[in-house]
Amino acid sequence: MKAPKLKIKDTGAGRPLVMLHGWSCSGVFFAQQMTAMVNEARCIVPDLPGHGETGGACPLTIEAAADDLHRYLIDQDIEDAILCGWSMGALVAFSLIERHGAGRISAVVSIDMSPKVLNSGDWPNGTLNGLNDEGNQHFLNVMIADWPRLPPLIASRLYAADGDTPAELIAFARDEIRKADPVLLQPMWRSLTEQDFRPLLQKFPVPLHLVAGVQSQLYGPGVQAWHAQNVPDFTLHPFANSGHAPHLEEPDAFNKLLSAVLRDTPTAQKG
Repeated sequence: MKAPKLKIKDTGAGRPLVMLHGWSCSGVFFAQQMTAMVNEARCIVPDLPGHGETGGACPLTIEAAADDLHRYLIDQDIEDAILCGWSMGALVAFSLIERHGAGRISAVVSIDMSPKVLNSGDWPNGTLNGLNDEGNQHFLNVMIADWPRLPPLIASRLYAADGDTPAELIAFARDEIRKADPVLLQPMWRSLTEQDFRPLLQKFPVPLHLVAGVQSQLYGPGVQAWHAQNVPDFTLHPFANSGHAPHLEEPDAFNKLLSAVLRDTPTAQKG
C-alpha cells in the first residue's frame, strides 16, 4: 500500500478524533479544538489536498483526500474513530465511508454542510446564494484571476449573518485564506461541487450529527429538515449564535459537544 501523502498533525491520546477542514482553509482552523481535546482524544488533523502543508502532494479531488486519509487510518491501525468534517471536510468524511466503508468509523460530525452544494431543479438545499451549475462554471472560470479580492469575502461569509463577529476572528480567517493557492483550490472546488451524497446519507451506516449555524450565510433550514427526514440515525445540534463555523464562533459549546460524542458513541466493530 502506498504511504499516505497528506500532511497530518496527530497528537494526544484517547479515542481518535479526525478533524477535516473546509475549502480554502487548513487544519489550523481546528487549533482551538486540538488544544481543548488533546487530553481526551487522539486529535488527527490533516491539511487536505490543495491546502496548507499538503499542497499539491495528492491529486486534487475529494476522492483522493478520502483515499489518502483511509490509508493513514490503516497505516496507523486506527479504529473506532469519530470523523468531524467542516464544510468540504464533511464531504471528505462521506467519501471515505462511501468508498471504503465505515469499519473504522464510529460516528460523523458534519459542521454546517449540505450533501450537495449546487442547487438544481430537484434540489433547493444547496448554497443559500442559489449557486447552480451555470453560476459555478463562471466562478471556476474567474477564480484564479479574481483571487486577490476573494479572501475577505470568503472570510466574512464564514460567520454569523448578524455582523457581530469579532474583528480579530474575521482577520484570522482572511489572513489564513490569503495563504492558499487558487491554482490548487480551483480543482478542489470543482470536485466538491460535483459531489452528491444524498443516496449515501439515506442509508448512512453510522450516527450522523449535524452542527448547524442558525445564522449561517451558506446553508439554511432546508438542509436540516432534509437530514431529519432522510438520515437513519441523525441528531441536529443548532448553534444559535453561529454562522458557518460554530467551532470558531462558539468554541466552548462546540468542544463540549465533541466531548459528548466521544463519550457517548458506542464503540465500532473492527473493520
